Amino acid sequence: MTTTMTTHPHSPPADEVDLARQARTDAEAFGELYRRHVTRVYRYHMAHTGNVKDAEDLTSQTFMAALEGIGSFRGAGSFAAWVLGIAARKKAMFFRRIKPEVQIEAADQIPSPNLLTDQLANQRLRLDSITRALKQISPERADAIALCFFSELTYAEVGVVLNKSESAAKMLVTRGLQDLRKRTSLAFEVEP
Repeated sequence: MTTTMTTHPHSPPADEVDLARQARTDAEAFGELYRRHVTRVYRYHMAHTGNVKDAEDLTSQTFMAALEGIGSFRGAGSFAAWVLGIAARKKAMFFRRIKPEVQIEAADQIPSPNLLTDQLANQRLRLDSITRALKQISPERADAIALCFFSELTYAEVGVVLNKSESAAKMLVTRGLQDLRKRTSLAFEVEP
């Protein structure tokens, strides 16, 4: 049986439901799900840890748990929301074990090899500023922002991950952005 898998950003959710079903027994199908979602999961973890190594470890743990639990994905929501729900649980366990310390040196391996030195330095400073600011606002608002902007989930998907309604998720993001604006000199757009 040959299955055509597309990576078009507007693929219907049924495509991912089928992929998830196939992934129970087919490593290639899980690999495709991984390729589609690894960047958003990594960005989510990077936004919370501010540390490349920890973000990579948490991303790996997230996908290992997703592989082990792929049979529990029923397709009621998006695969992105499901896997980021796992990411949120892995992040919570990580922060229960250790007290995070975010240092600017931790961002030195951000995968952007084509940036000029001054652009890379600015990116490091922005990441450090955002990570510190996220730690200063309520954890729920910080999580909503990370899911919306770093993981590129819709408000509805953020709501699924946080067990909130779409409007409650949008309110968390809006209020979180207001909190961030007060704590940083960075400009944030309200609409993801």
